[in-house]
Amino acid sequence: QVQVVESGGGLVQAGGSLRLSCAASGSIFSISAMGWYRQVPGKQRELVAVITSGGRTNYGDSVKGRFTISRDNAKNTVYLQMNSLKPEDTAVYYCNADGTGLYSGWFDRWGRGTQVTVSS
Repeated sequence: QVQVVESGGGLVQAGGSLRLSCAASGSIFSISAMGWYRQVPGKQRELVAVITSGGRTNYGDSVKGRFTISRDNAKNTVYLQMNSLKPEDTAVYYCNADGTGLYSGWFDRWGRGTQVTVSS
């Protein structure tokens, strides 16, 4: 089994910063990509940022230049540094990890999410 757990959400004023962390654990052979997505009620989940094991990154248009994703491969952990936060960044942020399990082949796991609220 592979588990994905997020941490670091909270309440922040507009213009402020937050750092999210996400750790994957369990029977992992290798992780291909880890990423962050967000969702608000009534809308589809959208890409925030994703990073591959080789360090290649991709960002959603609305966060480019403000958010930075990074990864510690040794710890199977991904971070999301969020700067210049806006009220429209308010959402539940979900972490995703995909890769190969030790015993179960390919996996694609989601965390339970962490709430980020940006006040105006």
